[in-house]
Amino acid sequence: MKMSGMFMPTLREVPAEAVVVSHRLLLRAGMIRKLANGLFTYLPLGLRSFRKVENIIREEMDATGALEFKPSVVVPGDIWRESGRWETMGPGMLRIKNRVDQELVVSPTAEEAFTALLRSEVSSYKQLPISVYQINTKYRDEIRPRYGLMRAREFTMKDAYSFHTDDQSLDETYQAMGKAYRRIFRRCGLSVIPVRADSGAMGGTGSEEFMVESEVGDNNLILCPSCGYAANDEKAACAPDPATEGPGSTKTDKAYAPIETPNVKTIDDLCAFLKTSPKAFIKTLIYKAINSELDLRGLPGCEGLQRVTPENSPAYYPVSFFAVCVRGDLDVNEVKLAANLKASEVELAGDGDVERLTGAPVGFAGPVGFKSAPVVADESVMRMHDAVTGALKMDLHFEHVEPGRDFTPWLVADVRTVKAGDKCASCGAEYYSKKGNELGHIFKLGYKYTKSMNMLYLDENGKQQMPTMGCYGIGVDRTLASVIEEHNDDDGIVWPMSVAPFHVVIVPIKYEGAMKEEADKIYDALVKAGIEVLLDDRAERPGVKFKDMDLIGIPVRVVVGDKNLPNVEVKLRSSKDASLVPANEAAARVAEIVRTELAKVLD
Repeated sequence: MKMSGMFMPTLREVPAEAVVVSHRLLLRAGMIRKLANGLFTYLPLGLRSFRKVENIIREEMDATGALEFKPSVVVPGDIWRESGRWETMGPGMLRIKNRVDQELVVSPTAEEAFTALLRSEVSSYKQLPISVYQINTKYRDEIRPRYGLMRAREFTMKDAYSFHTDDQSLDETYQAMGKAYRRIFRRCGLSVIPVRADSGAMGGTGSEEFMVESEVGDNNLILCPSCGYAANDEKAACAPDPATEGPGSTKTDKAYAPIETPNVKTIDDLCAFLKTSPKAFIKTLIYKAINSELDLRGLPGCEGLQRVTPENSPAYYPVSFFAVCVRGDLDVNEVKLAANLKASEVELAGDGDVERLTGAPVGFAGPVGFKSAPVVADESVMRMHDAVTGALKMDLHFEHVEPGRDFTPWLVADVRTVKAGDKCASCGAEYYSKKGNELGHIFKLGYKYTKSMNMLYLDENGKQQMPTMGCYGIGVDRTLASVIEEHNDDDGIVWPMSVAPFHVVIVPIKYEGAMKEEADKIYDALVKAGIEVLLDDRAERPGVKFKDMDLIGIPVRVVVGDKNLPNVEVKLRSSKDASLVPANEAAARVAEIVRTELAKVLD
């Protein structure tokens, strides 16, 4: 293609709203434009790279045996009610009504759509396993869309779903998808970190995220330098803390007793008042759980809670409360807590609810004698001794508290936030952390959707069974942006060959005379060789052309200048060095460079 036929509105100035590298460079290189907050238009140059990422994903999905479908983006709200997620997905889901008042959803994900489709088509075990996928538009009403394509409201995702007769078959596909994901990201030129993760609103058990390191990442990654353990902090576990000296480490035979603590509400205040360490305290926080699917009947403080029992999905409590205990130097991991409570989300209770449940202002909650809600204790709490807790009265705490003697939690679970410096659960080495962004996520969903949506098949004995299910997603736009985040320099984008909008750009100093003749010859030879080539035939100054090409980041540049003829200059965008090549050999040399670079990611 010649640039005279390309729409490529480059910008010299950095747009004020663009705060991350990929957003700045995509705008400056004329690859995207913002239509509204969280909504972007791909321009021709950006769309070429987008399609290449899309095609890499498609090729690897096809190689796993997955079959591509093209479902609608707008789906009936009824299937979301069937799955039980109409209420639990929250305000991020865009709900609409058509002219006959039918409730519809602009798909944020497609578990319901594919389950509804295949339950009508799959009737026998002979049709399983089956893997299906789409590359389609999604919409999630992000409260604060930012960072350009890294967090938009409308975006493109690859969703794959697999259906199986047993867990072994599901695991085989899950492993195959994990390998395919590693190939996809390698072919895109990305260094990904696979980590253990929480399944979140998608449900299920097994879960692995594919992350890229990012200074503005939404996720905190916990990594072990010794054994390679890697997990999102939503899921990370750590080894039990070693015993420490002082209060909180030695069992006491003393009965718990009140101690006056005037004007002392926080852990820091307690440390100063009692002249001890935060590890001596049991911190108790009151949490509100949204849409918990636990059976809370008969538990303390739950007698008056509303319980909703949908016909085809699990019963749930729209709102319930829990007292959550953790050691004083630790923080509650709300994702872990929500998972243990089978809730769509959890949040700290408001001051009014805290006072209603504890009988005291915020800062004096404690598990001893607490009967207004179930008590959840982190595992760290049950290893404590001679602890200090809130006494459920203003300006009062208990000392000499022994967990298991003075209170018995309803649930003991890992609900702490793991951080750098904690010890690896696998090998005992000290963790370090990085910020990262999620590009892909694979889940073992199990029976969550096939059960709630009543998907059945007949097994080899003619009995009705429910298939187990897997889910595998990749954000296409976010992957493209991440390529730029990893491959750039002070001058612009440095595209990997596999996803560059063009492989080669030919830049004649002036598109006239002998320079035009040689540029056209090289261009025609490269096109004939199947190389994607852009010819800069603009009547611009050489400096403008070079700046634009550095900004756009096409991997190979061929400069045709009258001073070098009969030679031309060949330069890789990733290198500072250039070489002179005879013009009649340039096309063959450049084609070989392109093919070699493309082959590297396939090894």
